[in-house]
Amino acid sequence: MTVLLVALGAAVGAPLRYLTDRLIQARIGSRFPWGTLAVNVAGSLLLGFLVGLPVGPRVAALLGTGFCGALTTYSTFGWETVTLAGEGARRHAVLNVVVSVLAGLAAAGLGLLLAQAVDGR
Repeated sequence: MTVLLVALGAAVGAPLRYLTDRLIQARIGSRFPWGTLAVNVAGSLLLGFLVGLPVGPRVAALLGTGFCGALTTYSTFGWETVTLAGEGARRHAVLNVVVSVLAGLAAAGLGLLLAQAVDGR
């Protein structure tokens, strides 16, 4: 049952990641990977929120592992960073690493704080 919940969450998260990334990149038209940054930060916020709530293992599998796992993408982040560096856009590559890590951690922490506020802790 758990595997099916993970697969269901991923079936929603992966297309949402792709569509969000394409929409943001098309609107901004920048060399910097804003779409990947956006989904990674949003996924970190949601995962931090879920961790801060007393959710059961099924909800954690569906939303945490499945949805957030497929929504966020470390591999694309890594590939885009290496590509930027390889194309000579080293400042963009470094900025991508620094902003992605700091914003992701901040978003996860904020999600945790929001969950604690909602839960009344």
